[in-house]
Formats: sequence, C-alpha cells, structure tokens
Amino acid sequence: MKDDSVNHARAAHDFLQDRAHASWHDSAIWWVRHKRDVQAAQLPEWEGLRELARQIKAHTLSHLDVYLQEFEAKARANGVTVHWAADAAEHNRIVHGILAAHAVKKLVKSKSMLTEECGLNPYLETRGIEVIDTDLGERIVQLRHEAPSHIVMPAIHLKKEQIGELFQRELGTEAGNNDPTYLTHAARANLREHFLSADAGLTGVNFAIAETGAIVVCTNEGNADLGVALPPLHIASMGLEKVIPRLEHLSVFTRLLARSAIGSPTTTYTSHFERARPGGQMHIVIVDNGRSDILGRADFYESLRCIRCGACMNTCPVYRRSSGFSYSYIIPGPIGSTLGPSRDIKKHASMAFACTTCGSCNNVCPVKIPLADQLVAQRARAFDAGAMGKGKKGGVLALRTLLGHPKLFDLAGGAMRKIVPILPERLNSAIPYSRPGRELPQMPAQSFKQWWQQNRKKP
Repeated sequence: MKDDSVNHARAAHDFLQDRAHASWHDSAIWWVRHKRDVQAAQLPEWEGLRELARQIKAHTLSHLDVYLQEFEAKARANGVTVHWAADAAEHNRIVHGILAAHAVKKLVKSKSMLTEECGLNPYLETRGIEVIDTDLGERIVQLRHEAPSHIVMPAIHLKKEQIGELFQRELGTEAGNNDPTYLTHAARANLREHFLSADAGLTGVNFAIAETGAIVVCTNEGNADLGVALPPLHIASMGLEKVIPRLEHLSVFTRLLARSAIGSPTTTYTSHFERARPGGQMHIVIVDNGRSDILGRADFYESLRCIRCGACMNTCPVYRRSSGFSYSYIIPGPIGSTLGPSRDIKKHASMAFACTTCGSCNNVCPVKIPLADQLVAQRARAFDAGAMGKGKKGGVLALRTLLGHPKLFDLAGGAMRKIVPILPERLNSAIPYSRPGRELPQMPAQSFKQWWQQNRKKP
C-alpha cells in the first residue's frame, strides 16, 4: 500500500532528481494521451457519448439505493452469494472467511484497485494464503513489493531494463535479455503454473448491471477469465458506485473506457459473469469504505462517477512529471487528488495542491467529472482543516490580503517590478520557484492594468 505520510512536493522533487527518467516517464504517459485523442477524433459522437455517460452516472448515483438493491436481488436469483462490507476491514474479513471456508491456500487475482485500497494482499498473506496478481503490470510491481503507480498501467514507471533485471532475479530469465516479447512469454509461463494450481480466483468489477445481476470485467490479457474459469471459487470485489441500471447502458461506457484509458477502440476481453461455473460458487462483495460519505457531499459526490480509466493521469502535467509514487493515496493523479482528501483531508492534503488548475483533466474525463474545480475546493478544505504548512498558509493569507485590497496589490506589483530585476542572482536562486532549469519570469515594465488604461479603445 501507499505510504499516506508522503508529501507530494517533496516526493516529486526526489523523483525529478533523475531528469532522464522523469523525461522518459513524461513522454511515455503523453504517448498514451495522444492515442486517446486519435481515437476520440474518429468518433463524431464522442462528446455526445461523454454527456450520455455523465447523465447515466448522475441518475444512478441519485438512485443508488434502488439500483444496488435491484442488483443484489437479481444476483441472488442467479445463485450468487452477495455480501456487504462497510469498510476495508470488513471486506478483508469477508474475503478471508470465504477462502478459509473452502480451505484455499492460493488465490489468483486480476487487477482490482479496490483490493489495493483495502490492503487485501498483505491481509491474506499474513493469514497463510498465497496471493498471485495475474495482470502483468500488477505482477511486476508485486514482485518488486511496490504499489501500482498508475491505475491502468501499474508498472508504467519502469523501463524494460529494470523489468529484465527483476525477471532474471525472480523468474530465472536470461541475463541481459530485455526484449518485451521474451519477458512477456516468461511471465505468462510462470503465471500459467499459478492458474493451474490455484484454489480460487478474485476479480474486480468494472460495471455491475442492476437489470441482470451480472458483473462486467474488462481486461486486455484474459487473466481475469482464466483466473475464474479454472478454480471452482470466484470472488468479485465491487465498489458500490460501479452499478449501472440497464444492460443497454453498458455500450456507452465500453466505447469510452478503452479509448480513454489506453487509446484502443475496446478492451480485448469484456467478460460478463452472471452466475458461478457448473459445480462452483460465486461471491460478490459490495464495498462502501467511505463512498457513502462522499456521496453525501454536494461538492465532491461527482467524483463517484469515475470509471477508473486513468485519462486524467495521462493528461495531467503534474502526474506525468512526478509519477504515481509522489501521491499519498493509492489512486494518484487528479482523481486520486480529490478522492484521497475526501477520505482524510489531513493525511492527503498535499495532493490537492498537486495541480496547475489547467483543466485538462476536465476535458478528457469520459464522464465529465469537474476534477480541477474539486481540487480547488479541496484546497479550501485543507486551509480550513489546518492541514497546510505554516509557510503555505502564510502565503495564502498574504495573497488574500493583497487581492482584497486593490491599491495594496498595485503597490506590491510596482515594488516587485523594480526590486526583482536588481536582486543579486544568488538571492534570486534562493526563491523556491527559481530551481535549476527554471528561471523567474522577467518583470514587465508596467502592469496589465496600466497597459489597459493606456491602450483600451474608448467609446
């Protein structure tokens, strides 16, 4: 799990010490964002799909109790056992109880940010159950004893050379062979042994359909399908916001999800699980873990529309240049920077300030969550909660005073335009903004207000 004591500014500074790696990370993420734009441009109805997805999610959240009860009833009618978990601890106890009742010793797990959120892996491992993450990226970070750095591309922070060294050490691959195809085949061969010997499989849930009681899991590797097809026991961990009303609504989200996430027209596998395999059992654990609290907040409930595509991360200039490990919450980037503070403003306050307010996340979100606006609101909460450092709080108070007194603002601006150009370079470099590779802007000869008064056209 992530270290919730992480301060984003300090962690980002540490990441940027390796300038070459930071630049590579930025380029790798931006390439995915570019692919998203290409795919979006090919659909004339793209903006219409985004608006429709927003409306479906908004309607569902406003009737969440109704659709969750409908989903539960339909799932039970399909022979599925449905559990409800108020928080992460209860989720973990329920999952462990199911596994213990079936004497499970090995669990194969497909990608699930909810189980990362709940800390399921270490919980089960301390109780004698071996957990194998079967998504390739998740398996890589599991072998490195790391959390995912991205919700869709968990190991995007690693170069192939680093993965080659890891696989040589953990899987016995050839020394120096960093060919991605070779490494992928080696991982698949290793994982196949775990699939065949597993006692149970666990998946996340991308969408839960109230009308049918089925869950939908979207993957590109087929690991979720194999993980639940071979063992007799299937457990699905589901955040309560994943429900949608009707089967006909699913296509709206599947047309948006992969295009937004990785710039592909669709995921390779969009699998529907409605009932257990013959002779097996299927359990669904529906988890709250703070979601009801967020739903009750008029300023932040819209964050529950998220379909976990990661598009906001791929476009965010701060995430691309600081990596997912600079964020204290398990979900990084713009969406994590509002979800984390919504859970605990004091633990995750620094995330709310990891934003330039450029609004690019608003523009790419497939369900139109106003993320930039929420981050500004989270900053206000951080101020009110006393979760800001003394220096930052002092700066905010000083700026509030300046902006609230126009004459004082004009006076301060005039002083800055005269003083900054004559400051010694040594003193100039002590200002936090003026770090290596980033210079203070040149001071203009006059303020915009003065320019406007001289140049505006009078009627």
